[in-house]
Amino acid sequence: MLLGEKFKKVFLLTFAVFCFFTWGQVGQAAVSHQVAPGDTLWLISQRYNTTVAELLASNRLTSSTIYPGQVLSIATKVHTVSPGNTMWLIAQRYGTSLPALIAANPNVSPNIIYPGQKINIPTTTATPAAAPLPSRGGHQYGQQDIDLLARLVHSEAAGEPYTGQVAVAASVLNRVKSSIYPNTLRSVIYQVAYGYYQYSPVLDGRINLPANRTAYQAVYEALNGSDPSLGALGFYNPRKTSNQWVRQQPVTTVIGNHVFFR
Repeated sequence: MLLGEKFKKVFLLTFAVFCFFTWGQVGQAAVSHQVAPGDTLWLISQRYNTTVAELLASNRLTSSTIYPGQVLSIATKVHTVSPGNTMWLIAQRYGTSLPALIAANPNVSPNIIYPGQKINIPTTTATPAAAPLPSRGGHQYGQQDIDLLARLVHSEAAGEPYTGQVAVAASVLNRVKSSIYPNTLRSVIYQVAYGYYQYSPVLDGRINLPANRTAYQAVYEALNGSDPSLGALGFYNPRKTSNQWVRQQPVTTVIGNHVFFR
C-alpha cells in the first residue's frame, strides 16, 4: 500500500470517529404535545418546526380542528448528546431553530445537557445555513442576549403564569427601544440608576442561574412581537417592594403577582 493511500485511510477513519463523538448518533422517535387553549395546528407546527400537513398525517386528522387537552404526536429524530454539545450547536447542526428544539424537549433544561442524553430533533428542518438573528423593534439579538434575557425572566418570574413571564421579557425589550433607557439589552438589564439596580437578580446574583425551558419560550414569544405587558417599561411585586416611585407610575396591567407600569 502506498504511504499516501494509507495516510488517506487513517485520516478518513479519524474524521469519522471525530464526527461520531462530536455529533452523536441519530434515531427516530416522537414526542407528545397536549393542546393548550389558543393552540392551532399552525402555531404548533411553528413551535416544533414541522408543517400542518405532517401534523394532520401523523395524527390521522381529517380537519384542522383541535381542542384543549387533545394529545398530538410530533414526529422527531433523536440525537444522542456527545461531549461538547450544546442545545444551540445541536440546533445549528440539524438546521432547526433553538425554540423549536426546546419545544420538542419539554423535560430537558436548555442549559444543562450531558453526554448520552437523548434529544428530540424536529423532523422538518430548514436549510442548514446560519439562522437569522431574532429581532424586535429594529434590534437584533444574538444567542448571548437570548440567554441573558431568559435568565432574567427565570429569576424574576419562574413562579409566575407563563403569560406573566412573556410580559416580563417584553417589558425589558420595551426598555431597549425606549429613548429613556440604554439601547442594548445587556445595558438595560445591568443598568444602575441613581445607585439602584433596575433588576434585583443582578444585585443578588440570581441572574447567573440557568434558565428553564419555559423562560426561553417566553423570551422567543416576546421577540416575535407578543407583549402581554401592554407596552410596560417595568414591573414590580407590591408585596416585595416599598419603592414609592414605581407605585406612582401608570399601571398597564396586572399578571399574577406582578404589576406592570409604563
